[in-house]
Amino acid sequence: MTGRDEPDASGERGARAEPERLPAAETRNDLSGRVEGPVAQVGVVQGSITFNYHAAAQGAEPARDRHPDQVPRPPRGFVDRHAPLAALDEAFAVGTAGSGPGHCPIGVFSGLPGIGKTAAATQWAHRNRRLFPGGRLFVDFTALRPGGSGAGAVGGDVSEALAVCLRALGVHETYLPTGFAERAALYRELSGRRGRMLVVLDDVTRPAQVTALVPQGDGSALLATSTWQLGELVLDGASLLPLDVLDADSALELLAALCGPRRIADEPAAAARLVELCGGLPLALRLCAARLVTRRHLTLARLADELSDEQSRLARIAVSGAPAPTPGSPAPAPAPAREERTVSAALDLVYRDLSDLAARLYRALGRLPALSFDTAVAAAAGDWPVETAAEALGELEDAGLLTVLEDRRSTLHGLVRLHARERSVAQDPPGAVRETAGRVAGHYLRLTVRADLAVRADRLRITDPAEVLGADRDGHGPEGPYGAGPFAGADDPGRDALRWLEAERGNILAVLRTAAELGFDRPVWQTAEAFTVLFLHHRHLADWRESLELGIAAAGRDGAGAAEARLRSLLSRPLMDLGQDEPARAHLAVAERLAMESGHVVLQASVQEFAGRYWDRHDPARAIDAYRASLALNAEAGEPRGEALARYFLGCAQHAAGDSRTALTTLGRARDALLALDDRRMAARALADTGRVRAALGDPAGAVADLTEAAEVLRRGEAFHYEARIMEDLAGLAEQVGDSARARDCLRRALAVYEEGGSPRAAAVLERLATG
Repeated sequence: MTGRDEPDASGERGARAEPERLPAAETRNDLSGRVEGPVAQVGVVQGSITFNYHAAAQGAEPARDRHPDQVPRPPRGFVDRHAPLAALDEAFAVGTAGSGPGHCPIGVFSGLPGIGKTAAATQWAHRNRRLFPGGRLFVDFTALRPGGSGAGAVGGDVSEALAVCLRALGVHETYLPTGFAERAALYRELSGRRGRMLVVLDDVTRPAQVTALVPQGDGSALLATSTWQLGELVLDGASLLPLDVLDADSALELLAALCGPRRIADEPAAAARLVELCGGLPLALRLCAARLVTRRHLTLARLADELSDEQSRLARIAVSGAPAPTPGSPAPAPAPAREERTVSAALDLVYRDLSDLAARLYRALGRLPALSFDTAVAAAAGDWPVETAAEALGELEDAGLLTVLEDRRSTLHGLVRLHARERSVAQDPPGAVRETAGRVAGHYLRLTVRADLAVRADRLRITDPAEVLGADRDGHGPEGPYGAGPFAGADDPGRDALRWLEAERGNILAVLRTAAELGFDRPVWQTAEAFTVLFLHHRHLADWRESLELGIAAAGRDGAGAAEARLRSLLSRPLMDLGQDEPARAHLAVAERLAMESGHVVLQASVQEFAGRYWDRHDPARAIDAYRASLALNAEAGEPRGEALARYFLGCAQHAAGDSRTALTTLGRARDALLALDDRRMAARALADTGRVRAALGDPAGAVADLTEAAEVLRRGEAFHYEARIMEDLAGLAEQVGDSARARDCLRRALAVYEEGGSPRAAAVLERLATG
């Protein structure tokens, strides 16, 4: 500090006025408390004093022996995450010579709110403390945003984050630059002198929040966590490390660590159920564990029972004592940290950052009956063009609120779906759920009908495709021919249609359930009828049965007697496969009556065919009569495929009745007719039964040839159930000639198909493998 003379009142410089002197007793020279900045202890001063000083000389320069260690300890009971932590080790060159001067590796843990990103980051930081002798900084961006939530002004929170880091590096508040550029420059300068330093940024939302805080010292590293994907950081060399939910074993390990292994061991089934209800989300598991620990009388079974109610599940996943949000209540205002110890609060923080478009789609997805969805389904849910839905889905994916599956469909974590539903109840009109379900049910109906047509256009159906697809009676209209649509451009449209139906099986069932509950009767029975084409190829018996039962009830409410007859006759097939022959017969009896009342001749012929399938098991003579009746009705209606099918089943019944020579001729005629109709699946079935007749007539070589050819055609056509039956036959023929290895291979293939479809035949095949 230096002092200089100032002009006196006359403007002249030089002579000093003699100061007035105070009595000695009144002179004090005390200085107490903390003083910042320049201080002068003087008596009376005439004029003014100017201080000239350098900030660096006054303590703005941090002490070099200051080593901040701000990273919080990882949470108790940290489990799993071996793969992402190992990937971070590799990205940060842990255990090697490092990545070279001037390079700062960046790692970003991303994922759903509550997935354990902060836990993984702090775990890695503490495991590798020794690698960063220059210090370990921690910045929580959630606390820097306005109100502690929302994205906030990016420049503002980055500037404050720089201030947090500079304070940690020893820069006193007095010397802290006020401007963003000055703070960034000082941070670069000071971090460059530190050597190896680790910076951990928690809950960042924008790439700029990361790039501005990259430390400059050689060997330094930056680790960030974000719900958002922040893909742009790849351009800065960042390693993106997405985290998934915990698997069942790791989730149980976490519960055991927090509640005690004895408690989990005492209620293993309830613990497994609790893990399932929490969807493996670490935050949900920790909150449940907190309830169990603080309320010792609360059992795992009772807590699991509480969480089984979807309407209140989110509210109950909370730390005891924290206010539980009421389902359907408006989004809560920013609350103290204690009150935010809920899954809903964590999701609210991300939801508030969404654009209006993405928030609307998020709520619509909460109303969606399906568990997974593609862009077209999302567009139907939100009643938007596909392009608009794609834009909103992209934002939700970036925000970590949805997961993209391998087949490019997307899905919401179970608890996220409940949160989206709660936001919809709170913010959308009361009829929004019904409107969404109606649009989505219509979307799936159109696609399922198209899939049915792609597999077999000439199959009997009560649904009028023109009504569903908006085409004329010749099959042409705004959407083109019946065979057009998403399956038309493929080399094998039928195969692609079956694969689509298989992939969407769970969603179609979910849509059927919801649509039935809401009274969309016609779309329900129409979808159930078209959906059955999948189960004629892939025998998922429980799903087939449920879909048909939903359709039958809907057709009854809709007064569609012909549709009810069709669905009841179809239901006899899964029931008989499940060994429930008498319920099947009861449905067939009602179907016969309704078909007669409808006056639909082809439907009557079809019901007779299904009745013959029942009598095959109980009275071969009546089976033959039923098939002959079906054959005559189809001929009367001019239905060539119906005739061919009735003739095929008639041949099977003739063989069962002991007239194998006649059966051989009947089956041959049926196969020729089916091949002429390009029905390769049914023609292959006729060939397979021809092989069975040959085996009974003492021609094993001819039988093996026919059966092998038929199995290959059915496998290519993905009619796996019928292929499996042939595998059983081929196993028996192989056993007759002592080829046990071939027999076992055939039985293993059959077993795999039956187990996949839930067929009771799996038990018999398994027994044959065990005793063979």
